[in-house]
Amino acid sequence: MKKLDVITIGRAGVDLYGAQVGGRLEDMGSFEKYIGGSPTNIACGSARLGLKTALISRVGDEHMGRFILEQLAREGVSTQGVKIDPERLTALVILGIRDDTQFPLIFYRENCADMALSEDDIDETFIASARAVVVTGTHLSNTRTEAAVLKALTLARKHGLRTALDIDYRPNLWGVAGHGDGESRFVESAKVTARLQMSLHLFDLIVGTEEEFHIAGGSTDTLEALRAVRAVSGATLVCKRGPLGAVAFEAAIPARLEDGQTGQGFPIEVFNVLGAGDGFFSGLLRGWMTGEDWPTSLKFANACGAFAVSRHGCTPAYPSFEELQFFLKRGVVRPDLRNDPELEQMHWSTTRRTRVDGDWSTMRVFAFDHRVQLEEMAGYTLQKGATFKELCLEAALRVQAGDAGYGILCDNRIGRSALHRASGSGLWIGRPAEWPGSRPLALEPELGLDCGTLSEWAREDVVKVLCFCHPDDDAATRAGQETTVKRLFQAARRNRLEFLLEIIPSKVGDIDDHTAATLIEQFYAAGIYPDWWKLEPMKTVAGWTNAIAAIEARDRHTRGIVVLGLDAPEAELSASFEIAARFDLVKGFAVGRTIFGDVARQWFAGDVTDAGAIEDMAERYARLCRIWDAARTKAGNQIA
Repeated sequence: MKKLDVITIGRAGVDLYGAQVGGRLEDMGSFEKYIGGSPTNIACGSARLGLKTALISRVGDEHMGRFILEQLAREGVSTQGVKIDPERLTALVILGIRDDTQFPLIFYRENCADMALSEDDIDETFIASARAVVVTGTHLSNTRTEAAVLKALTLARKHGLRTALDIDYRPNLWGVAGHGDGESRFVESAKVTARLQMSLHLFDLIVGTEEEFHIAGGSTDTLEALRAVRAVSGATLVCKRGPLGAVAFEAAIPARLEDGQTGQGFPIEVFNVLGAGDGFFSGLLRGWMTGEDWPTSLKFANACGAFAVSRHGCTPAYPSFEELQFFLKRGVVRPDLRNDPELEQMHWSTTRRTRVDGDWSTMRVFAFDHRVQLEEMAGYTLQKGATFKELCLEAALRVQAGDAGYGILCDNRIGRSALHRASGSGLWIGRPAEWPGSRPLALEPELGLDCGTLSEWAREDVVKVLCFCHPDDDAATRAGQETTVKRLFQAARRNRLEFLLEIIPSKVGDIDDHTAATLIEQFYAAGIYPDWWKLEPMKTVAGWTNAIAAIEARDRHTRGIVVLGLDAPEAELSASFEIAARFDLVKGFAVGRTIFGDVARQWFAGDVTDAGAIEDMAERYARLCRIWDAARTKAGNQIA
């Protein structure tokens, strides 16, 4: 059994995508950062569709190189074949969207890391572990990278792998266009044609646009170019024709392009053509590698290309296989796919990744995002409050000890230094957005009226909001609070931040086994889809059953639920954990004052040292973790 389905080889860089649409690149004011480069995009797109993929390339020994490695890991792409180059920088591309046909871009690839790929970077055992190798045209443009590609192809043939080429012709990367002509897709060059034709016989599948086949075949007549390629290669040729779809030719080239095999197309609005070909190739690979016929493979490819041209960015636009299946079954509801709420929810919930390890099975969260509770303690000052939250973080890190499954809730108003220091620690990080204790719900003033300052939040921060609400709320209160929550939720999505909704109805009125479920249904009906729910500890199995049924009926992809503590003593929390741990959707707890309350009062009064406070809180936190883990183990044994 092969470990990998597909290994891609070639470019790995960082795309800095202009955030403003419709203007010149000269006028861009901000940029979104994504991984890029055709083979990198294809590896990620194929992984999202369920293939086991890897990339062979090089990145620099710096921040952008580490970003690529971490993002590939998040996408499930093996980085075993990615070498770190200590001498060269990671490639960059700056690009924008002017309209549906113009996409100004500048390649910063002078002596970049991925163009230093050499034969020594190609490992035979690694190549043999895959079922297919995919290369892109740029790495045939340089003698050193070409040698690496040819070695990989030779080894692929030796070990019985399939081989594929994305022609991916970029004239300026072949040296036949200037730096300012990054968006140019075709410049005639007999030299480039001859170089490409030297290796076309090595492929089982060759994919390109009409213009790319023009350069591969040495003719601006598409049929003539395809016949020239066929003369030197027995590969299946797939010619992309933009809005006309794509055609596949397994044998001789017919008299008309329309006589090739085709797949279903999709009438959608073009927003961004960049990266569409890589999305197309990803869909094609899904079909090719799973034994589908060409019409089905082309249908997958056309659909993935449609997603790509409908969204901002390249890799971020590509669908999961579940999303692809949903789209193929449901069809196009509106041509501007990025504004289709149902589709976008499916896309977000099946492609979001914010941690390299991706393990959300257990959530042991130390919540010290409290503000009013500290401000009311004797001896509190803002400076001392900030210091105390640093001690809380130290306690959390001591218990975490580098393992997965731990997190914190920390605010920015008092705990800013701890919040920023926690970034990159491996902890799950939730950050509150509500004004403490507010009902009707009000948000922290620092967010602004449109929650615009979420753009300044670290991408790993989870937006948390606490809403005191109850099914018996009058219509005006309910509508007002839902409007505030939805405004924050939508802003979180715009900024690609996960969202946690905490509801506490017991502080408003009497509760029963249906209270939480009713509130959950109301928030979903308002168009709010939390990535996380934070719920009160329910005392009955029926209460949890109803709440979980309400979530799963509307969002099968939610991350899960964490149980809050409400300053309950350990014995009471232990009892509530035993009930909650029976349900897989309950991932763990988010408890604060039970851990820090007594310690904080002593520390502000000067009755305990910093070291003593850390030790005490770490022990309390660790004890709660053991209680939760024991409850989960007990529940698992009972189910088994």
